[in-house]
Amino acid sequence: MGREYDLELVNVSKSYGDTVAVKGLNHKFHAGSYVCFLGPSGCGKSTTLRMIAGHEDVTSGSIVLDGFDVSDLPPAKRGTAMMFQSYALFPHLSVRDNVAFSLRMKGVDQTTRHKAAGEMLELVDMSQYADRLPAQLSGGQQQRVALARALVTKPKVLLLDEPLSALDPFLRIRMRAELKKLQRELGITFIHVTHGQDEALALADEIVLMNNAVIEQSGSARDVFNAPRTEFVARFMGGHNVITLDSGKFALRADEVGVGPSGMPATVTGVEYQGAHVALNATTQSGEDVLALLPEAAFFADPKNPGDAIALTWNEGRLHRLQA
Repeated sequence: MGREYDLELVNVSKSYGDTVAVKGLNHKFHAGSYVCFLGPSGCGKSTTLRMIAGHEDVTSGSIVLDGFDVSDLPPAKRGTAMMFQSYALFPHLSVRDNVAFSLRMKGVDQTTRHKAAGEMLELVDMSQYADRLPAQLSGGQQQRVALARALVTKPKVLLLDEPLSALDPFLRIRMRAELKKLQRELGITFIHVTHGQDEALALADEIVLMNNAVIEQSGSARDVFNAPRTEFVARFMGGHNVITLDSGKFALRADEVGVGPSGMPATVTGVEYQGAHVALNATTQSGEDVLALLPEAAFFADPKNPGDAIALTWNEGRLHRLQA
């Protein structure tokens, strides 16, 4: 029976001079899970990933993999592999030799490394392109090659730095499904850095949401979305309003807000048709902006226009109190 957690961050910090990029992170990663590090630019998520990989030194704390502190080991000796945003394929090497490159560096003979590369290319459905050069591939194909190259060393943990950001939206959604399927098949831990909430919600068994160099909240995708602990989490995950009532702040999902005969007085500021629903923006008397996602039929049964006075309603039980 394997370990429940295969990777652990113990009080990990990173400073550049006086700037603290990552501050005292403690986190255990469930073995064989798909984890998304999410957060705004500059929050410390990519730095954390690079420290796990060994491409950045840890200022203090330790990175523990399978019970061993790997903080001082070079990247190739850690049992992790990293896939970069830019793919960083060697332009003069064939797809097969790109995938086999790290094995060549380790002194593995050609027959063995080509066999291993072939297996990985099969895994990512790229066998028929083995003899091509990277320049002869599309962005999605290059990404698959980069993935095969990262996986060829049989890592315990695969690290992915914004792996989908260079792809067009249609391909991004397709590759998202492929990454999830691959992680399930391999059964290893994937740690994926993104700033896209929809990407994290679609992929992650666990979301680790960072803000200002610390972990603001972590948990299952549903937990983090439905039960945000702070105003930052509620706003960053989207889909929520933050409303002040009786001197406390509450999160309320936009699809839980209705328009009725009585309720909180507000003025419509904008109406946007979004297909299955209509997004209605309103401002309350205290100046807070509230978004209501109304079913299309309900809105058009009694349409509203900017400037109209309305009453916003919701089920009290759906209010979620935020920590100050």
